[in-house]
Order: sequence, then structure tokens, then C-alpha cells
Amino acid sequence: MLARSMRTPRPFASPSSRVTDRHESRKADASERSRLLRPSMNAASPDIPPTSGEGTTSWPEPTLLEIRFERARTRLSERRRQLIQSILEASHETFYLSSRELARRYNVDAATIVRTTQALGYRHFADFARDLRRHFVERITPYRIMQAAAREQRSLAEHIRVSLEQDQKNLATLRSWLDVDKLNALAERIHRARRIAIVGVDLAASLASFLAYGLMPLGFDAEALIGSEGHLHHKIRLLGSKDLVIAVSFGRCLRVTVEAVQLARERGVPTFAITDSDTTPLARYADDYLLAPITSSLFTGSYVAPMGLLNAILVACAHIKPRRTLARLRQTEEEYRTGSRWYHEPRRRSPRSPSGG
Repeated sequence: MLARSMRTPRPFASPSSRVTDRHESRKADASERSRLLRPSMNAASPDIPPTSGEGTTSWPEPTLLEIRFERARTRLSERRRQLIQSILEASHETFYLSSRELARRYNVDAATIVRTTQALGYRHFADFARDLRRHFVERITPYRIMQAAAREQRSLAEHIRVSLEQDQKNLATLRSWLDVDKLNALAERIHRARRIAIVGVDLAASLASFLAYGLMPLGFDAEALIGSEGHLHHKIRLLGSKDLVIAVSFGRCLRVTVEAVQLARERGVPTFAITDSDTTPLARYADDYLLAPITSSLFTGSYVAPMGLLNAILVACAHIKPRRTLARLRQTEEEYRTGSRWYHEPRRRSPRSPSGG
């Protein structure tokens, strides 16, 4: 997915083809889940809770990886069962690791990791990694993140160090994931858009506001849609095919954000997502997307990499047409240099001389 060089930006993928592909993908996932559940799952499983029914407690539906693990449990050695269990329990720290990195983490060789995933029924490690990412997205909660971090029993200084190191890893991952062609295509689409609506709810509202604020000085009619769900939907209904919706959400994605993208697509409005996996609801429903990891031992997640991605988007928008950008920024040059925008210490009055007698 990595694009190392700057090439001619490609347009967004055809909405009709992307919708067809994603409907097929969702149908395939449902079919695979049904196939795996049919022969062996039962409500008495101690590791996978039963699905909810009328008058029963609601339990999360088992992930594809949990289903495979349960089916293969009796065939796995104790060592392999413990290895898979450890990977699942720490999915917030393992879902993005390669087979070699997993091997280093659990002090085994890479071949052991691959053979263990094959024992679960996966032909390739990449297939296991895909389902591990989906498992992480479906199972992660703020409580579980904090619980896992508390179990480490680190000192306060160590927690801070680990947090900063993870932010550095997230930035490195962003660089390796970044599709420059897709970034350029987004910047070109922003330049063509009549209006740009940026949707971010709850904590992601801070990212939406930052991107909107950064685009406005460059001459774009950008707005971070805030307020109630109804207000957001009314705003989306005012948009058309010449506009653009950029949606920001991560993990399982917030319902309001996903439904805003679905509503925009129904009205023929181009959509783009900022998210953290190609399996998130936003990635499935938006016309196209860019990825930025938010992995963190903090229950809020880390927005270091998403901020880096938003900065890259602003850089691309500014430098695609540098003369236009300079013309726009020149309009505020005088204000930045001499205006009342900046704080100045009040002038102190010189003390009066004491009167003579």
C-alpha cells in the first residue's frame, strides 16, 4: 500500500464499483461466520458467550478469530493454546505486528507463529492478521485498555516512556501505511469541492475542527459539523455532488459518523474517511480512505498519528497550487505582522516624581 514516489494523482474509485465490492465483502464475512458457527458453536462454551435471545443477557457476537480458536481448541497443544490466548488478550498491542514481531514478543521463532495460525485453519499469516485486526476493532474498550496497562505494574515514569514510544511507533506506522497517490487525490478533490463538510464526533471533533480551521485560510469553504445528530444530518442534506464529506472515526466507529457517510452517499456526495483500519465501517462505506493508527496504552487512544496525517493533507492542499496558496495567505500577511491579533504587555506608566517641599 505504500507509495514511495509522487505520481499522477488518481481519482477516487468509482462509487458504484466500491459499493459492490464492499457489499460482497460484508456478505462474504457473514457467510464465513455462519459457516464456522454452524458445526460446533454452542451456548455452553466457557470462552465464547452465547448470542443474546429474548429475555436473555446480551453478549457480543464472537469474532471470526474467536470462532476459529474455539473450533481448533481440542487439536491445539497447550503451548499453542496459550500463545493464541495471549495474542488475543493483548490484541491492542499485537494486531499490527508481523509474524517476526509476534515471535520476538512471545520469545518463539517466526515459524512457530505461522504454524500456529495454520493450525487455526489459515492458509497464510496475512489472513490471520486480517482477522486479528477485526477482532481488535470489535473487542477493544477503554476499560480493557486501561486494565491491560494496569496489569503491567510499571512505574509512572515507565508508563510515560511507553506512551511516548508508542506514539513514535504510530508515526512510523503512518509513514509505512501512507498512500501518497490517495493523499494527492484527496487534495485534488478538496480543491475541486464547492463545500467541504468534516464530520468528527466526541473526541474526534477536535480533529475535524483542526482540519476545517487549517483549510479555511487556504481559501476552502470548510466546516466541522458539530451539534446534535439532527443538525448534522440537516447539514449533510444541503450538500450535493460538487461538495465533499470527510469523516473521522476509529475502531468500531461511532454510529452518527457512519450514518452521516451513508446519508451523503445516498445523496451522491463524494465521501472520504480518516480511520485506522481497512476493516472499519468507515473504510467500508466511504468512497476512499486513509489510515492512521491510534494504538495507545491510554484509554482515549492516541491522536498523534491522525494529527500527522491531517498535517500531511494540509501540506498537499497548500503545495498542489502554491501560487493560489500564497495569494490567499498574502491577504492576512499584514494582520499577522502588525495586527491586534497578538498579545502585548500593557505599557507601564512611569511612577510620578515625589513633589518637593
